[in-house]
Amino acid sequence: MKRLAVFACLALIGAAETPRSPVVIPVTVAPALGDHFSGRLIVFAEKAKPDAKPAAAVDFSPFEPTGASIAAREVSDLGPTTIAQIDGEADAFPAPLSSLPPGTYRVQAVLDRNHNYNYGGRDAGDLVSKVVEVTLPGKLPTIALDSMVPASDPAAMLERLPANERPKVEAALAQLKPVELQSTALTAFRGTPIAIRGWVALPPGYDGKTKFPTVYSDSGFGGTLASERMQGARISAMMADHSLPPMIWVFLDHSGATGTNEFADSVNNGPWGKALTEELIPTLERQYAMDARPSGRFLTGHSSGGWSTLWLQVRYPKLFGGSWPTSPDPSDFHNFTNIDLYAANANFYRDAKGEPIPLVRDHGKLIATMEQFARAEAVLGPYGGQIASFEWVFSPRGADGRPVPVFDRATGKIDPAVVAYWRDNYDVANIVTRDAAVLRPDLDGKIHLTVGTADTFYLDGPAHLLEAAMARARIKASFTYLPDKTHFDLYARGDDKMALMKDNAWAMYAVARPGAKRPAQ
Repeated sequence: MKRLAVFACLALIGAAETPRSPVVIPVTVAPALGDHFSGRLIVFAEKAKPDAKPAAAVDFSPFEPTGASIAAREVSDLGPTTIAQIDGEADAFPAPLSSLPPGTYRVQAVLDRNHNYNYGGRDAGDLVSKVVEVTLPGKLPTIALDSMVPASDPAAMLERLPANERPKVEAALAQLKPVELQSTALTAFRGTPIAIRGWVALPPGYDGKTKFPTVYSDSGFGGTLASERMQGARISAMMADHSLPPMIWVFLDHSGATGTNEFADSVNNGPWGKALTEELIPTLERQYAMDARPSGRFLTGHSSGGWSTLWLQVRYPKLFGGSWPTSPDPSDFHNFTNIDLYAANANFYRDAKGEPIPLVRDHGKLIATMEQFARAEAVLGPYGGQIASFEWVFSPRGADGRPVPVFDRATGKIDPAVVAYWRDNYDVANIVTRDAAVLRPDLDGKIHLTVGTADTFYLDGPAHLLEAAMARARIKASFTYLPDKTHFDLYARGDDKMALMKDNAWAMYAVARPGAKRPAQ
């Protein structure tokens, strides 16, 4: 009887481990769209809810990492007469599609033609299928990519603004001045023409004679030339109603094929910091009536742009009169969104106790782990994602011409040699500590950082470490931690969604124009 029981248990184990048939998704292109398409072909699948309305789109969100499954592959010549078979087993997240529970699923295919899905999602020119309901397990029908994503509509961006803002912002859009400067340094690095792009917002009453302080603004990850235009119009409208002081604002587009360049000098992306400080800024100061003194040049940015404006202030301390970063990406790599990159046997996915490293939270509730985020990014494509973007900025260049990965995507194991390179060149706290004596005279009192205590990506942690490093270096700086504020509501106070922006702008103006008073609102 004992032997029979053992055999029975073994049989049950064998039955449980019997793999299901692999899920293969066939995708083609509708004849009306044309032929010869290439890019990253991605399929999204989510469990159909019985009472839900028909879905217009199925997509992945890092704020709901288990909401949709993803499978993908590269295609080089897809058209109406060809079918691409997507293997839902190897390049899939969060698990092989064959492991999905039996049931009805909504499926949609997207061809990411520019390999920028990781940066901004579906973009102009991408091909998209209708949402199709399928039953798993079972053979899937051929899914046809039958529509093309149109170019972004500025009117749609306006519609997202509060109704009382729209008329003023719409009027201000026409007043912005485009920036497009072909950079000698970047062009030489790439071997092809590279331009720095953005927008200039001029203050009311600008006559080309009176000089104004200038603010250089860099946005968060996902910012584009179009979104910077909208931000420029909002700032212009606020200057017109005197809720912001009269200054010239330059809104920089940091987006590119590899994600964001963060205007940092990089062996992979090129000398963006050099191009900004030695080419664009002198050019703009010749073109516009800018106060071309350090006390008249300021930096501000949020998230990735916050890190950018921190690094620029530390790298070029004599050039700028102050930096006002908000919720900056990690500035001390002892806490790289909850990872101590310098720890022995450091791992990107698991802490020393083997627990998953959290990455996204909502007021204490864990939303996503670093492993979930990294694995989803890897399936969506090798370019443009937040983690890959860090490597394109921070990492040494590999023998294959691409940045050396800071960690193994399969195991999470961190490469200490790459971390050492990151530390020496991009860990702001380390640079401040190492170069304190040289930096102190020009950096003293110039950093003004604000972050929420409930930051969505835990960025208050590295901010505390940077504050401690600045104190040890005896470099004056101001750090403000707004109680219970997240990454996305940091600027709001009461009914004013831009209150922090206004506070920071008036603080800059007080540096440039001592004695100037902020009018009562």
